[in-house]
Amino acid sequence: MRILITSVRGKTGSALADRLAPRDDVELLGGSTDPARVTRDGVVPVELSWDRPDGWARASAGVDAVFVVVPLRADAPELVASYLATTSASTHVVLLSERDPEQSGPQGWSSRVEQAVRTSGRSWTVLRPGWFMQVMTDPRFLRDQIVGGELAFPHAEAPVAWTDVRDIAEVAELALLDREHAGRTYELSGPQAVLHIRTAELLSAALGRPVVYTEPGAEEALDGLTGFERELTALTYERVRAGHFAVVTDDAPRLTGRPARSLEAFVADAAAAGEWSSP
Repeated sequence: MRILITSVRGKTGSALADRLAPRDDVELLGGSTDPARVTRDGVVPVELSWDRPDGWARASAGVDAVFVVVPLRADAPELVASYLATTSASTHVVLLSERDPEQSGPQGWSSRVEQAVRTSGRSWTVLRPGWFMQVMTDPRFLRDQIVGGELAFPHAEAPVAWTDVRDIAEVAELALLDREHAGRTYELSGPQAVLHIRTAELLSAALGRPVVYTEPGAEEALDGLTGFERELTALTYERVRAGHFAVVTDDAPRLTGRPARSLEAFVADAAAAGEWSSP
């Protein structure tokens, strides 16, 4: 079976590649704007850039299933629709969407992406995860402040059911390999909604040094962001405040046959792996 991951170097794409690459029954293609940087064993690099549509059909040639990671840009609904039109009508599409897409931003951005997939003429499965635990180990997000002994996140009173991308990848693997998941939408979360101050306590315990929670103001939390990214992030924080990311679901444990990974386990594993060691 030939499977394409559209963004194989991203958080979820990388975790999914970890699961699919060792399989003897899968030929795994890894899409990237820079294929030379795709060096994972068992992954065939292919050029796939949302800015170069002339290469889409070539990247997807002969693919049985594709894992679509939505580009974080305003024209994503149109791009995804156009990309899927270049794939074979028999291609199964697994979309990485997000929680409550109808609340997701300018003109129903994520909802429109989902609609593009559902009306593409391809069979589909939609995954709607909560906020990724892995933002805590990503230097583009929370890693560096955690290294510095701080966890700054808006809305202290609003818990988050943090989701491990490895659970998302495990469900994605099932959906890509078995068409019994076609036409299904899965809501994915961690096993418990956790207040930010508790997250800081778990980090402190795992690291053996204090990590202090601070609550930034709305403008401070958006510092450095502009345009569509700022608008989308501001709305996402509002959705945190409204409780959208506090919902705990049972789809991941029901499908995988085991409990969803806890934040406590993730933090302990990441600390042991040196994810928050000083640069």
